[in-house]
Amino acid sequence: MGLDGSKRADQALEQALVLGRRFGATIIAAHVRGPDAPSGAALLERARGRVSAAGLKGDVVERDGDADMELAELARDADACLVGRVGQDGSGDLGPTVAALIRTAERCVIVCGSAPSRMASCALAYNGGDTSKRALALVAQFASITESMVHVIHANDDREAGLLVVGDAEAELSRQRVPFHTHVERGTPGHACATVIARTHCDALFVGAHMSGGRESGAMAGHAAEILRQTDIPVVVQP
Repeated sequence: MGLDGSKRADQALEQALVLGRRFGATIIAAHVRGPDAPSGAALLERARGRVSAAGLKGDVVERDGDADMELAELARDADACLVGRVGQDGSGDLGPTVAALIRTAERCVIVCGSAPSRMASCALAYNGGDTSKRALALVAQFASITESMVHVIHANDDREAGLLVVGDAEAELSRQRVPFHTHVERGTPGHACATVIARTHCDALFVGAHMSGGRESGAMAGHAAEILRQTDIPVVVQP
């Protein structure tokens, strides 16, 4: 998980500790130093102490360079990379580093909310695309371990067409014996997810990184950015 001394990064560390305790995970706290920036040694030592106090194994890493590239490189040897959001006013803004990390990382990126979440009730934004199917596989694995309910969310003004799209998700979750509910909502994916999350009180959302089926330069692909901006819970973005 990435640390830069900000409140959002501190929230990401708290979320990492929640997941670490649940899964017995090792926490790697990383600080990437930009040009002419001071050392993050003190910041990392405080993080090391918090990880140790939580009874978890961990380590710290400091690198020089671009934060998104360095974090993506470190994440290759991890199961997930946790980061915070830029906006602390409910806007959910991501900032260029987080957006670039989501585009380039080969592992899932967990964009944390404004408070740590137990991630006990999971939502899945599903559109039938490749990364959406990988997000489905991940949430099925996660929910089977944590015994979580999965709420499958699909945005489609044509309900019958929408039910056809989510059929694969229902079949996979049934095969995994994961309890689920299906929600086909009108409007955009971001609006659909926000509506269902408010109604069901889900505390984690899984989504494919490139929901439009392609990569865009300078912005997150598809509707993933919109979904992130309209939620304040951890969003697990699957590449």
